[in-house]
Amino acid sequence: MKKVLFLLPLLAMILTCSKAMAVTHTVKSPDGKLAVDVKLDEGKPSYEVLYEGVQMLMPSALGFRSDVGDFTTGLSIEATRLSKVEKDYTMAQTKTSHVHFVANQLEVDYTNAKGLRMTVTFVVSNNDIAFRYAMPRQKDDNPKCAIIQSEATSFRFPDGTTTFLCPQIGPFTGWERTKPSYEEEYTADAPMTAKSRFGLGYTFPCLFRIGDQGWALVSETGVSSDYCGSRLSDYNPAQGYTIAFPEQGEFNGIGTSAPGIALPGVTPWRTITLGTSLKPIVETTIPYDVVEPIYEATQPFQSGRYTWSWLIWQDNSINYDDQVEFIDLASAMGFEYCLVDNWWDRNIGRERMAELSRYAQSKGVRLMLWYNSNGHWNDAPQTPRDCMSTAYARDREMKWLKSIGVAGIKVDFFGSDKQETMRLYEDILCDANRYGLQVVFHGCTIPRGWERMYPNYVASEAALASENLFFTQHHCDKEGFELTMHPFSRNAVGAFDWGGIIMNRRMSRDNKSRFYRRSSDTFEMATGIVLQTGVNCVAMQPNNLSELPEFELDFLRQLPTTWDETRFLDGYPTRYAVLARRHGSDWYVAGINGTDQPITLTLQLPMFAGQTVKYYTDRPAAKTENAIAEAELRTLKVDKKGRAKVTLQPMGGVILR
Repeated sequence: MKKVLFLLPLLAMILTCSKAMAVTHTVKSPDGKLAVDVKLDEGKPSYEVLYEGVQMLMPSALGFRSDVGDFTTGLSIEATRLSKVEKDYTMAQTKTSHVHFVANQLEVDYTNAKGLRMTVTFVVSNNDIAFRYAMPRQKDDNPKCAIIQSEATSFRFPDGTTTFLCPQIGPFTGWERTKPSYEEEYTADAPMTAKSRFGLGYTFPCLFRIGDQGWALVSETGVSSDYCGSRLSDYNPAQGYTIAFPEQGEFNGIGTSAPGIALPGVTPWRTITLGTSLKPIVETTIPYDVVEPIYEATQPFQSGRYTWSWLIWQDNSINYDDQVEFIDLASAMGFEYCLVDNWWDRNIGRERMAELSRYAQSKGVRLMLWYNSNGHWNDAPQTPRDCMSTAYARDREMKWLKSIGVAGIKVDFFGSDKQETMRLYEDILCDANRYGLQVVFHGCTIPRGWERMYPNYVASEAALASENLFFTQHHCDKEGFELTMHPFSRNAVGAFDWGGIIMNRRMSRDNKSRFYRRSSDTFEMATGIVLQTGVNCVAMQPNNLSELPEFELDFLRQLPTTWDETRFLDGYPTRYAVLARRHGSDWYVAGINGTDQPITLTLQLPMFAGQTVKYYTDRPAAKTENAIAEAELRTLKVDKKGRAKVTLQPMGGVILR
């Protein structure tokens, strides 16, 4: 009996020590280069990331706090499971049409000090990490719901890491109180210690250069009506960057900033794409790899190109006669769509809109119509309003749209990442699918796996888009900086409705006045390949039919918008980008230069080895003020090893095909 009594304190001491000791479970990528160490140290969960043995993320916190319990400290590991993930899927509206996804998965079951349970799942492919939390129902099958009050989730990069980030702006700000809308300016090559412009952290996706070791892109996917959209906080030396939820003032204060989930339930996936170069970031498919379709499409995805009067002709062009001109332009170019923007219900009217739709269809063109998302969440005055904000209004409106042959809708002015707003996005998409309508969002958040989750989703703006060139010369001057950023960040995680391959030299109807484009025609045409969206705006104007060289018109007439394969060739964020994309058996190589200096590159093009290809390039600009490089079409011989030397003129481009 005395021996038993003596052993009990010893056993208790051993158990206490085992909980205090650090425990590590590792999951590696299929090729073994990427390793995630999931740790528990003194009851606190964390993870660490190494690539080819080099530390890319230092120990970073895991866990969350909820109204059910605290899962950030006092935890113990109950079980772990390693498994393999392998699946094939196809999509029409992303950077690649077929994906064979292979990864290794680690699930770690935790209990907290009160005996409540949580699971963290890590999925690790060759250059991607996705992880999320799951909470089961607890004791006695309760509770059946929970509020996630905050996440401890953090990302701690090594000292010396620099950043390429877009700041989050405060709620109910900007024009007609329509922000946040992911439309702030990026800062490039900034130190981690720099504070965000508005003190609210940064919108996803977030790009980091880890010294000379490599690159990492942090984002999230799988956000539906079951959660809010998140962002990264400002940098904290002790924690790094942490997950931040929406501001309470978003969506006019309606709804909570903390998401609610039904139990059993899961959070969205946090994603990290990394490598020694930018190639895995540009080519990643992780936003789609770990999600599944929420519903089936009522019709196959309909890709294409569209004309858009509003970009340069603005509100005054939303009348019947001007829209006929842009329908005729689309028809002459062989484009599939024409977008009719705001105020059409007031300036054209519904009866004449039905007539306009019939006219468009007679010309082989289908209409897309603009809508205000409001509602009560900002002051944007444009109509149609109150058509997308409630279920009964959407049903009535979409039934009418289908009856007159409209192909899709563009819905604008959301200004929030709250769960309430995510529910609105999902409701619009789901209802539109029932009526065979495709959907583009503007004044909005980034997509988070939505191309796969919602098969009638087309693209989102969620960036400083082309309309800003009309409003200020500053944005004309910054076009190259912005568009050479997006392949490595915004467009890497989802389809991007930039809103225009702009072929007018001047931002005016007469093409002779107002602000001027700094980019060459080749640059603009190349953006149709460098930037990806399944329904692309070619923002030509009717005058372009007689003003542009025939070789430019011919290129725009046959420009694809869907791709079977994407390859990163060269580039640096905010300076230049060169990509290759395959459409069927045809390859298109395109590069854009966002700087004021020429860039000469030797590209590796095995798909063109030994061939003579069409080479769209620019003659050097005249050395006069506001001069723009002039586009020209040549041929270029690619050597037998697939090497080709090209020069991108300042604010110019190249295309090989």
